[in-house]
Amino acid sequence: MTANPRTICITGAAGNLGQALAQVFAKEGAQLVLLDRAPLAEAALLALAPAQCLPIALDLCDAGQVAAAVAQALARFGRFDVLCNLTGGFAMGDAVHATSDNTWDFLHTINVRTLRNTCAAVVPQMLRQGGGKIVNVGALSAQRGLAHMGAYTAAKSEVLRLTEAMAAELRMKNINVNCVLPSILDTPQNRADMPDADPARWVSPHDLAQVIAFLASDAARAVHGAAVPVTGLS
Repeated sequence: MTANPRTICITGAAGNLGQALAQVFAKEGAQLVLLDRAPLAEAALLALAPAQCLPIALDLCDAGQVAAAVAQALARFGRFDVLCNLTGGFAMGDAVHATSDNTWDFLHTINVRTLRNTCAAVVPQMLRQGGGKIVNVGALSAQRGLAHMGAYTAAKSEVLRLTEAMAAELRMKNINVNCVLPSILDTPQNRADMPDADPARWVSPHDLAQVIAFLASDAARAVHGAAVPVTGLS
């Protein structure tokens, strides 16, 4: 453990990217607040430094649960240096005019409301302590509308616009807000869903985690409102 460890909050911590990012931060001796609907597997926790981790299973769509989790983390660690908003979801298949209300609501809720809930709970503490870093996960496809992906690209575009708005609001408060725009991640789920694709062209969770860690570092203190494409060989 470092003398003054940073406290890092990761949403979507039980996913492939969340676990990769937690491992990157654990190597620097950070204190980790790991938020996800699903509890983090015991093996994943043991791969980190369990004494420095606070895993909390919750519904990130529920602002009250998020506020309670943030209060629990503050009681233990006293501050938030970095917030990484990884939680998100994907669906496609319907044209815009045929997309159901359930699909619209699901994609907006999981990609946008979760981000708003965590920022609403964490940013006031960053303001009190005099600074912090926020890194959001958007999507490369959010840069333009795509057929049969209207609801998804609209939700991820909102993540991008909120990143830019927060950066403009918070940069003079010593809070950096940026986002990454990954293409397809090389995960077991994506390999199963796209068996004919070449995963060597995709982005590994570890490589994306390294980019997020850079944006969360002091080396990126002059970067505000950036949307960094992370595309592998695609």
